[in-house]
Amino acid sequence: MAGRIRQADVDEVKARVNIADVIGERVALKPAGVGSMKGLCPFHDERSPSFNVRPQVGYYHCFGCGESGDVYSFLRAMDHVSFTEAVERMAARVGYTLHYEDGGAAPETSGRSRLYAANAAAAEYFRAQLMSPEAETGRRFLGDRGFDAGAAAHFGVGYAPKGWSHLLDHLSAQKFTRDELLQAGLVSQGQRGVYDRFRGRLVWPIRDITGQVIGFGARKLYDDDQGPKYLNTPETPLYKKTQVLYGLDLAKRDISRSHRVVVVEGYTDVMACHLAGVTTAIASCGTAFGSDHITVLRRVMGDDSASGEVVFTFDPDAAGQKAALRAFADEKRFAAQTYVAVAPEGLDPCDLRLQRGDGAVRALMDAKAPMFEFVIDQRLKDFNLSSVEGRAGALHAAAPIVADIRDPALRPGYVRVLARRLGLDIPEVQSAVERAARGADRAEKRDAQRTAEPAPIAVSVTMASLPHTRDVALERGAMMAFLQYGHRIDPDIFLRALQTPFGHPALEAVRSALASTDLSQAGWAVTAVESVREPFRSLAAELLTAEFPARTEEGAVASANDLARGLLVRELQREKDELLRGIQRVPADSEEGRRLRLRLRELDADRQRLVVS
Repeated sequence: MAGRIRQADVDEVKARVNIADVIGERVALKPAGVGSMKGLCPFHDERSPSFNVRPQVGYYHCFGCGESGDVYSFLRAMDHVSFTEAVERMAARVGYTLHYEDGGAAPETSGRSRLYAANAAAAEYFRAQLMSPEAETGRRFLGDRGFDAGAAAHFGVGYAPKGWSHLLDHLSAQKFTRDELLQAGLVSQGQRGVYDRFRGRLVWPIRDITGQVIGFGARKLYDDDQGPKYLNTPETPLYKKTQVLYGLDLAKRDISRSHRVVVVEGYTDVMACHLAGVTTAIASCGTAFGSDHITVLRRVMGDDSASGEVVFTFDPDAAGQKAALRAFADEKRFAAQTYVAVAPEGLDPCDLRLQRGDGAVRALMDAKAPMFEFVIDQRLKDFNLSSVEGRAGALHAAAPIVADIRDPALRPGYVRVLARRLGLDIPEVQSAVERAARGADRAEKRDAQRTAEPAPIAVSVTMASLPHTRDVALERGAMMAFLQYGHRIDPDIFLRALQTPFGHPALEAVRSALASTDLSQAGWAVTAVESVREPFRSLAAELLTAEFPARTEEGAVASANDLARGLLVRELQREKDELLRGIQRVPADSEEGRRLRLRLRELDADRQRLVVS
């Protein structure tokens, strides 16, 4: 069994990995000042971004929840892997061969890594089986829906052969154990023993946002198959259906760039949309689209303003309308505007593409209607609008929907829309909407009071909690400069300034930790932050990752040097003030008096050099 990974390898891999690329696979990151990036925190739900990443030092910190760390801690928190697995995954990413303390390189043998490997091997096996004679039914199914071999290959579609244990035997020959295959959800345990979970079905690999296969969705092909139409991987350590979105690995780049996402209902709909040019399409897997899916999407979209778009496609039948209303219940979780696209004649995107071509799929997305209009129409259809009673009931049912519109600029327009639908005067509708809004506010306050817990006692010091004084502002700015640009500050000035004691105890704790760190070692800034004693470590992480107040890298370097000089000038002034007080207490012609005046001249000369340099 391999020993621990050599520390030199751990450090080298971390130095080679761009942490922004790794985090950016899950979170839409935008530039946030010089050398920093920002996005919605993946560790807690938030409306505006407070999660900062500083690629140059390989560190992240959330100013909202306080989570911070390097690329290894990010992977451990997000994917629940061990430290060794995190290092191994990043080493594979950059093509670095790891060495272990017993002297030899070791294969990945830990739990989650084995599950990923088993799923990847199964995906390759299914893909190869799609070319077998037995898979003719599966190939015909794809062809009948407009998908050729190239489309199948692009999405990794495969075929699970009939029988009892073809996949089990294949993966067992590759040294995967039955326990591993059971844990991965690739096989099942029955009264007759262990058998393949997917048999005689067309199979779609389901990948996580990084592109690793974590499960499968399998479609029934044969009449004698007594199972459900679609069979998915069960819940496993890798596969959590409430968080998985099919196609997100392919769509994430365009979703992040366009701040637009299209939510469809099935694997073939995702395929049809992408092939038609709607490359932001995704679908939930074996469960209704819900709040956990929204949380994942918001991070990928960078959903922090109303400029984004979320388009839901639903069948116009009762089930589709029910799904739309479920989506509307969660709609307010998006900052983006939400829309509904319903194809003519009840066609889903796959059938629409097959019957009317790629252009019809693109046109469907362009013909979207605002979610609010769709839901209002769904509410109104149950009332007889030709009667006074029917209009009154419809107003009572639809007013809360308009009241729930977050954007104050949109609400008056929907008041007019509802008034036209009902044939009522605008003031009457406006009054009903205002009453609904007040009722919703009261209910929300009651719920908040009912669930409120005593506020926790704040113990961590943050940048926002620091006093607003000139000295503290200088010390705060200097510590940001030291941690972020210490390597670009004049070495003599940097080392002198770093030894200057700070007046604020929290900033002094950070300075002291940095002053005790070996600055010749790679990653010294992160090492210093992680060595800061509590309750000041979160402050140190903020100082390392906060937006530096400069427009360019050159400006940041110049400002960092100025801040270091400013500390030294302040310290010289303090010493000068003490000397001036002392010189008044001794005779001018005494030896002590001459020594103090000489020191004053030295301080003035030193200050002059700092000011003009």
